[in-house]
Amino acid sequence: MLTLNKKEWKEFWLEDIVDIKSGVRLTKANQRDGSIPFIGSTDNSNGITNFVSNKNSSLDMNVLGVNYNGSVVENFYHPYQAVFSDDVKRVHWKDKDKENKYTYLFLKQAILQQREKYAYGYKFNASRMSRQKILLPINDAGDVDFDYIEKYMQIEEIKEQYKILDYYYKLLN
Repeated sequence: MLTLNKKEWKEFWLEDIVDIKSGVRLTKANQRDGSIPFIGSTDNSNGITNFVSNKNSSLDMNVLGVNYNGSVVENFYHPYQAVFSDDVKRVHWKDKDKENKYTYLFLKQAILQQREKYAYGYKFNASRMSRQKILLPINDAGDVDFDYIEKYMQIEEIKEQYKILDYYYKLLN
């Protein structure tokens, strides 16, 4: 069984392992109704604050949207195309081959560990985000161990699925 406490970890500057891109200001008055999720700096609904037909340079997918205003440090994985507010940074792994649900959901939790630091008006702006250190498991070469992260998250997902199945099994019996 994969466990995190037996794995070696290392600190990484976010700027060394991810690309951080800005969202684009799109005021409520300029939003046109549509089917594209608009990602704002909220802490619920996976960051979706509206559905729009507007498209701009923030249109992105398979990305982690990290709030630096509003619900600071809160972040959500977006496997679907979405448009991002200027209060949300778009985070992509530098290693494009490692971009997937499992690695992003792990990164989400690593970033959330910094929430307390950025409370009370200390904004998680672009420069602070770039220079933020996070802990991640490493491989023998001292690099982020993406394979381990992916396998660990897949196992955790299966455990949760079994809990759901067990719950429904007990309901039916």
